[in-house]
Amino acid sequence: VQLQASGGGLVQAGGSLRLSCAASGLLRSYSLGWFRQAPGKEREFVAAVRGGTSSKYYLPSLKGRFTISRDNSNTLYLQMNSLKPEDTAVYYCTARPVWTTAYYNPGQYNRWGQGTQVTVSS
Repeated sequence: VQLQASGGGLVQAGGSLRLSCAASGLLRSYSLGWFRQAPGKEREFVAAVRGGTSSKYYLPSLKGRFTISRDNSNTLYLQMNSLKPEDTAVYYCTARPVWTTAYYNPGQYNRWGQGTQVTVSS
């Protein structure tokens, strides 16, 4: 399984970015997700899409601003709108072959992309 994240950058508060994660070597049944990690903080769950059902899950505080999606080529997206300085972090995509109810726990995943930096200026 290989995961390649892209799309990060510098944006002003209130702006938007769309992150992409090209996922290869996995089945459609895999669940995919986004986490983020700000300097000095733990890795934090952002959103996930369950393989097979395509059900979507979000960090409650982000729901409404962030949208996760997945296309038929197993590319994962994260549309981020109304960005805030506190959204500044390295964003990582991840994959898991079997869904877990602890989808928000980064310890449940062992396949990670390299991360893409998102910086939101005030």
